[in-house]
Amino acid sequence: MSRLRICQKLRKNLDSRITPVGVFVNEHMKLIVDLFRDGIIEMAQLHGDEDEKYIRNLKDKSIEETGKQIPVINAIEIKDGADYNDELLKWRDSVSDYFILDSGKGSGKTFDWSLIDKESEFFKNSIFLAGGLNSENLALAIEEFNPFAVDLSSSVETDGFKDEKKIKEIIEIMENYR
Repeated sequence: MSRLRICQKLRKNLDSRITPVGVFVNEHMKLIVDLFRDGIIEMAQLHGDEDEKYIRNLKDKSIEETGKQIPVINAIEIKDGADYNDELLKWRDSVSDYFILDSGKGSGKTFDWSLIDKESEFFKNSIFLAGGLNSENLALAIEEFNPFAVDLSSSVETDGFKDEKKIKEIIEIMENYR
């Protein structure tokens, strides 16, 4: 069975309250637009070298193909030991709908939160926070960044599989911030 068929099948069985997001690294925009057009994804999360021009073109192509503009989550990798405030300001007026601040592609580690000026104009944008978030640091992360959303993955796994107990623990913490 092709990957496209598998994606279509997964999408069909997905709870309607869940927004399907495609995660891409330096992907050809035709594939992203095709997945959006076919209703397999409703948003694109970009983790590669996609720049503002690419994102504008992706949004324009999605309108041409579907009559709708694809929402984009643009990932910004924050590495320790660098000043990211100027870098973040470059994205201040981006056409990206959201940004995800992350320590790296699946590193499971937090970045140094003190590297980021949370009063920066960049934070007029809606951000997702990722990278090493777990039940021990999630409340502090929410209080410090006031993110639109958080992205957790490996911290809610045991032996490579999602762990119901860990997920419930995270949900309990997040309920305090509704």
